[in-house]
Amino acid sequence: MEKHGDQIEVTEREASNKPRGPHNVRIVLAASLLLAVVVMSMVWIIPALS
Repeated sequence: MEKHGDQIEVTEREASNKPRGPHNVRIVLAASLLLAVVVMSMVWIIPALS
């Protein structure tokens, strides 16, 4: 961010406020979806076997 008199100039990244790190949200969502599918499958399959 630079200030020229009364005008403030920001970069595109500063203006968009995007995260700089890896896409952790996608990883967490994918892992939780996989876990939910596995747990729901176990709840259905284990009683069916007995």
